Amino acid sequence: MSTEQLLKTPLHALHIELGARMVPFAGYDMPVQYPLGVMKEHQHTRDQAGLFDVSHMGQIRLTGANAAKALETLVPVDIIDLPVGMQRYAMFTNETGGILDDLMVANLGNDELFLVVNAACKDQDLAHLRKHIGDQCTIEPLFEERALLALQGPAAVTVLARLAPEVSKMTFMQFARVKLLGVDCFVSRSGYTGEDGFEISVPAAHAEALARALLAEPEVAAIGLGARDSLRLEAGLCLYGHDMNTDTTPIEASLLWAMSKPRRADGARPGGFPGAETVFAQQQAGVSRKRVGLLPQERTPVREGAEIVNDAGDIIGAVCSGGFGPTLGGPLAMGYLDSAYIAIDTPVWAIVRGKKVPLLVSKMPFVPQRYYRG
Repeated sequence: MSTEQLLKTPLHALHIELGARMVPFAGYDMPVQYPLGVMKEHQHTRDQAGLFDVSHMGQIRLTGANAAKALETLVPVDIIDLPVGMQRYAMFTNETGGILDDLMVANLGNDELFLVVNAACKDQDLAHLRKHIGDQCTIEPLFEERALLALQGPAAVTVLARLAPEVSKMTFMQFARVKLLGVDCFVSRSGYTGEDGFEISVPAAHAEALARALLAEPEVAAIGLGARDSLRLEAGLCLYGHDMNTDTTPIEASLLWAMSKPRRADGARPGGFPGAETVFAQQQAGVSRKRVGLLPQERTPVREGAEIVNDAGDIIGAVCSGGFGPTLGGPLAMGYLDSAYIAIDTPVWAIVRGKKVPLLVSKMPFVPQRYYRG
């Protein structure tokens, strides 16, 4: 796809002005890094606050008395009892229990839900919602009218509280309507870096003014997709299309924690989502492969797609995400391994350019998460 055909976020001109190196991502022209560079951007987010443009993500509003009940038929998550002012991580599953996409769901109250879905999946997610629950609630895509900013890092709360003091009282996964620079925004205390921070949904016409105001604060730097990836990898967080897909179930992806207890086999409202029987059977009997953390024992980075072998040279899995962790101070990866090899500290090897690189199966996250829980 040529640069002319790529979609642009409302902050595109600002990225160019700031000297960003732009790359195609999910159909958009997106900043992969700024002059600061990926390593320094990563560390700045860990130490102070980074501002990310994530306006390529899809924002969708569901309204109606049956919206929560309807959405529950598509996700293995408790939406009916999601408290007003809170959001929850969820997954759309298919008939075989595979993951169609992962998303965030917030309860705005007054029979209104707010969804954020992945950029590459947003059109198919919208079609999926309309096909299965379009007759039970109103489904309103906000793709063009709203931008999404993520302010991440330990100084994020100090910075955002200068514009709206009430955000300092929010805790992890809380969601609120907040006025920023006189504009009605949706703010959640969440993010994709493992750090404390906020995601801010702002009307597209006001996104650049808000971004400039945040970047004017001394603690804030613009951060690109390169550091976003290394930050989320250190936090052990999945990237859809890499660490999970339609052939991967929540159990295989090590996402059982995201399946709400009321929706599990022994819960108050078991099943009722696509592929529930497969997922429950796997939960009971186990799976043949699972997503694990991997720590290379040499300085060689191990990248997505690298085969993983045992000491006899048999292929036992593959890397799904890998790179260098600036905070960790070394290479790190995630991959899918045969279940016989998933115990922590199990030695395995990745094949990198024909050479065996030793790995140890590791617990995740690789760097401690610092979400603010109050």
